[in-house]
Amino acid sequence: MDRCAIAYEYHKAGYNCAQSVAGAFEDLTGLTKEQLMALAGGFGGGVGGSHEELCGAVSGAVLVLSLLYPHTEGGDKAGKMQAYAKAKEFRRRFQEVFALTRCGELLRARPGVTEKNPAAQRLGVTAHCDNMIVTAVEIVEQMLAEDPAKV
Repeated sequence: MDRCAIAYEYHKAGYNCAQSVAGAFEDLTGLTKEQLMALAGGFGGGVGGSHEELCGAVSGAVLVLSLLYPHTEGGDKAGKMQAYAKAKEFRRRFQEVFALTRCGELLRARPGVTEKNPAAQRLGVTAHCDNMIVTAVEIVEQMLAEDPAKV
């Protein structure tokens, strides 16, 4: 299964960046497509289309990681720390590729496809948001592949 291609197709079908990323991991989350799309619906366009907050692709990736590494009990400090660590690591890797994580800043900078995001190269992605989406999925996949418990 090519999750990057799935996310790219979701975006081409009209789903926002967060929905596209989250939808690519439907099989791992235990949620339906409809549930994932509903959860991620407001995060597109830098939260509600404002283009001022966190990139929707980043939000979608953090949503997926939160579902896969859940913190569900208030007193579970280890669970909270793990969820935070996964989100922080994802953000670090995304910044390593694009130097930014805020939607508006990314839109102004328009970082392109490089050797740092080979899935976007492989899929022939040229549009800005498609690049963010495919790269976010690629990073989550890398993180999951590095975790023996998730392989």
